[in-house]
Amino acid sequence: MANLANFTAGELSSVGSQLTNDPSKYINNPDLELKWAMKSYQHAETYFNLISSVDPTALKLTPMDNEIYEEFRQDFSDFKVDVINEEDLKSAEAKEKWRPYINRFEKKIEDFNFGTLLRIDCTKDYTEENSILVVRAQFLAIEIARNREGYNSSLRSKKKENSEQT
Repeated sequence: MANLANFTAGELSSVGSQLTNDPSKYINNPDLELKWAMKSYQHAETYFNLISSVDPTALKLTPMDNEIYEEFRQDFSDFKVDVINEEDLKSAEAKEKWRPYINRFEKKIEDFNFGTLLRIDCTKDYTEENSILVVRAQFLAIEIARNREGYNSSLRSKKKENSEQT
């Protein structure tokens, strides 16, 4: 992943404005892909720092957390959120099941289908091996479930242990 320290403040601030333009005007532009990757990485880094610093069970990610969680668990009652099986998100069958759930939030969640990095194993940090790309509605559903069900709670104690050792 790109190291954000290698970019100027101007480059980082232009990411959001570039990504809100009409998508039909874009072609496969490596600069745009890099800017998108930087924004996604920055979001991932911020989120990980947050869940490592506060009690995730008390964390509210959106004003709609209750609805997102309840509908997720209604539609995906057996979905394992601690360690994600990529097939449960990316297979043709999974995409058919996820599509109606995601589309329910089209007008309710800003950037509901924006590409977002999700940790595969919730006990670990974001790394190339431990990250997959999902849409924001999936990220929110899974991370709200991880927070409410206590799966992200171990991160805070791990961060405390690491800071005490240094």
